[in-house]
Amino acid sequence: MMRNAPSAVLACGTQLKNAACLRDAQDQAHWSAVHGDLSDPTACAALQASALALLQRHGPVRAVAHDLHPDYFSTRFAIELAHTLGVPTIGVQHHHAHIAAVVAEHAIEGPVIGLALDGVGLGTDGTAWGGELLWVDGANWRRLGHLHPLALPGGDRAAREPWRMAASALHALDRGADIVPRFAPMVGEAMARGVQQMLARGLNCPPTSSAGRWFDAAAAALGLSVRQTEEAEAAIALETTASRWLAPAHEPLPATLEDLLTDTLPDGQRRLDVRGLFAALLHVSAERVGAAAAGFHLALADALALWATQAAREHGTATVCLGGGCFFNRVLRERVLARLQGAGLCVHLSSATGCGDAGLALGQAWVATRLIGATALQNIPHEKDTEPCA
Repeated sequence: MMRNAPSAVLACGTQLKNAACLRDAQDQAHWSAVHGDLSDPTACAALQASALALLQRHGPVRAVAHDLHPDYFSTRFAIELAHTLGVPTIGVQHHHAHIAAVVAEHAIEGPVIGLALDGVGLGTDGTAWGGELLWVDGANWRRLGHLHPLALPGGDRAAREPWRMAASALHALDRGADIVPRFAPMVGEAMARGVQQMLARGLNCPPTSSAGRWFDAAAAALGLSVRQTEEAEAAIALETTASRWLAPAHEPLPATLEDLLTDTLPDGQRRLDVRGLFAALLHVSAERVGAAAAGFHLALADALALWATQAAREHGTATVCLGGGCFFNRVLRERVLARLQGAGLCVHLSSATGCGDAGLALGQAWVATRLIGATALQNIPHEKDTEPCA
């Protein structure tokens, strides 16, 4: 079927590693520089200047696209700018945008299965997502499944303190009583007991399906990171430890898919349960930490690949797209790629902008142009996941 001619759209990206992208009426992408974290006023000013420069050079546009998170500066700026320009705004879900960025870069036609793994992105249900199995066909998409959720004790603070995520995973295993004896020597008894009580009572413990937070929990369980001062520090420590073990062709701990179970939720989504893998890390001797880190990576990668392979077969597509910052992890990325390609699937990642948030605006713009082509402009809604087309 002939697609409608694309419309020019400006996309304002997300909060971290922010960059703007204007996709013109010829479907060509024009990028700003990467502005960085929009908690920095300098980065906010840079986004504003870049957006205006893109409009001057490649405008006008028919809409302005943004992330669903209402508190991001990029979202607020997109709404203000659209009002000034007299055009509508289009909110695009974070992980849909990750997969759409890969689709746009490789000019993929038709539906794909997407694995979107990162630290956080607001879901259509208002919770923090980050370990997502998606069906995507342009502006149409559906969340097929997600990783087993973890609580975030202390909210955003948990992302800066991996020990809190390990405590959360212990709670998810019904082993909350182990939190104080395990972590009090590292963070103090009062702090450990406070987090244990928060988890037990569900106080300030929003749920997340984030793959990044499971990597944090694994790193803390192996004693590789208690607190982190840089983004992804714990996950990088875990990957580095695994890579060192794998480099001389050591044999990692046995990795079996029985440790990762999938169950079907009432809404039909499939949840991938990582708790068994985490439990295997809790009693590892110092000399076996490298093997345990490698085993965690390989078993998780194998399960993710099997998850995506099954979804591809069920939904009649041979194409899988990988997006999100967790795929900067070479051990995870190469294992998932090898398993998916071994299953006969065509696999794509972003090569132009990388798999993280710096390339997200391309996906936002691509989705928005498809929405404009399929919907009366005045009735464009913000995103929600939809049922797959028959």
